[in-house]
Amino acid sequence: MQIHFTGTGTSQGIPVIGCSCKVCQSDDKHDQRLRTAAVITADDVNLAIDVGPDFRQQMLMAGITSLDGVLVTHEHNDHVAGLDDVRPFNFMLGRPMRLYAETEVNSTLQKRFDYIFSDKGYPGRPSVELVDVSPGKVFQVGALDILPIKISHGMSDVLAFRIGGLSYVTDAKRIDSQAADQIRDSQILVLNALRHRPHHSHLTLSEAIDLAIDLNAEQTYLTHISHQLGLHDEVSGSLPPGIHLAYDGLILTL
Repeated sequence: MQIHFTGTGTSQGIPVIGCSCKVCQSDDKHDQRLRTAAVITADDVNLAIDVGPDFRQQMLMAGITSLDGVLVTHEHNDHVAGLDDVRPFNFMLGRPMRLYAETEVNSTLQKRFDYIFSDKGYPGRPSVELVDVSPGKVFQVGALDILPIKISHGMSDVLAFRIGGLSYVTDAKRIDSQAADQIRDSQILVLNALRHRPHHSHLTLSEAIDLAIDLNAEQTYLTHISHQLGLHDEVSGSLPPGIHLAYDGLILTL
């Protein structure tokens, strides 16, 4: 199984429009981050995680020509705003794109993208099949067993996903004991780390490091990074062994 990080930035991406900080002005490609997303590839199955506003660019850059579905962590715009861009996959594969999300998230998508789901359709609109999934209940896509895990995102919840030795956690603020047990001892843990200063709905760098150590992952890769965290090279040099900053285009094999 492989995970391809197609985006590792927070909701504004990096560089941020109009920002003159050293991160946004950096020429290092590691400091240029699209909105957080990934593609999981295993056993001839390609699964995207989230379909944010950079989805089209991410699929082109990653060379993805076949997609079996999208795992949706939650309904915030930086994770779903690119839904219309599943259309080329509809045309190529001749079928709807399956979205796997909690019932409440699927309901929100039906309202936000009502033209997709309306009875009054038009030729060329995206074709999407919404599949309800529930925390703690394993579901299958091809040969992959996928465990959705409920995570606190401040005043709302999101889904993390455990697929074999991989745990993918984004937009977390707190992880309760049940979720921790479901994530613990991962071969690879993907975990959000927004910045150094406290935030009401995201882990800080120090909180993410402490959590990764507690969860006993073999290797942890930090994502959903803002320009306030600092330069990739400088932050990377300060991290404990086994904890790394992810970056756009990074591919890991389990």
